Amino acid sequence: MTHAVEFLRAGLAAGERVWFVVSGPAEPVRDQLLGTRDFADALLSGAAQVRSLDGAYGSTATIDPASQVTAYRSATQEAVADGYTGLRVAADATELVRTPAQRDAFARYEQRVNEMMRTEAFRAMCAYDRSRLGEPAVAELACLHPEHNLGQLLFRLYAVPLRQGQTALAGELDPSNHDLFRTALDRADLRPVEDELVLDAHGLRFLDHRALIHLSEYARDRHATVVLRAARPGVARLAALLDLPDVRVEVAR
Repeated sequence: MTHAVEFLRAGLAAGERVWFVVSGPAEPVRDQLLGTRDFADALLSGAAQVRSLDGAYGSTATIDPASQVTAYRSATQEAVADGYTGLRVAADATELVRTPAQRDAFARYEQRVNEMMRTEAFRAMCAYDRSRLGEPAVAELACLHPEHNLGQLLFRLYAVPLRQGQTALAGELDPSNHDLFRTALDRADLRPVEDELVLDAHGLRFLDHRALIHLSEYARDRHATVVLRAARPGVARLAALLDLPDVRVEVAR
């Protein structure tokens, strides 16, 4: 809870409306926050709100990615219309990702909502109970976040501003995470723009030949070319050795 409160406190300081989305009843958490610095007045004015998962996500069943993105876009625009600089949400999403089907849907939602943040004044923090979900399940979701606190998770795949590409690929890809990488790419559901899938690779420290081959196959299935932009010279050399016509590497300068 401490990290969520600090995240929301920063939103209040920035003039945002903030939501704390909790897995249980909202009232006990709201009562607790009433005695917390910066939150009493904000809760009374509506600048801060505590909501249940059902209230923010409709239900704790399998999420519908498109509908949830629409809901958050509308809530963000309403906050701006009310004079706030945007909407910031901290959510305990554990109940929304307990089963494989729920995680698949929620991971697809994560990519779509990251894309929505390109154009809307929306920020979010998701929390998951590792003791209930297990590290592999949490990794499926955390790898699609720009930031996470899983030390053993080596790569991240997340939407970035369009001037940088469609998504960023950062960290390291090796035999330990090939399966997770394939799953993440599938859930990201990247769509070609002018027959290209542009990945910002400036934060990519390492990838092996299998990861490059998978990117090539991913591009071929979508009748496109994967462009690794701002990559390290070693990535370009490896791609040249493999002779992958569906992959183009643009080296950082």
